[in-house]
Amino acid sequence: MPRYVLLRHECPPDYRVGSHWDLMLERDGVLLTWSLPRLPARWGGSSGDEIEAERLPDHRLAYLDYEGPVSGSRGEVRRVVAGEFTWMSCDEQRVEAELASGKITLNNSGSTWQLRVTS
Repeated sequence: MPRYVLLRHECPPDYRVGSHWDLMLERDGVLLTWSLPRLPARWGGSSGDEIEAERLPDHRLAYLDYEGPVSGSRGEVRRVVAGEFTWMSCDEQRVEAELASGKITLNNSGSTWQLRVTS
């Protein structure tokens, strides 16, 4: 089964982006990755139906098990939640996956993605 990980990415104060969370889903030998400005309530964050998500370049599978410094002085990552999941759909407009902790849906609105996590 494919795996997923949600990482807390603590960035240095002078880095081009602030600290955030990275949601990574395994597919075809890489991790499809989205940056989240906050955690969904399902994973301990504040309430709110949808979270804007930025699609990032695919990451290496090593991040499934990695915690520590990120190369290029880009801060550090630590695992928040991880596990296996089942793909429901995955294309350029919509991604759906069933995790043990609930279902995630990412919708591409053109300029950004919207993440929803449900039971």
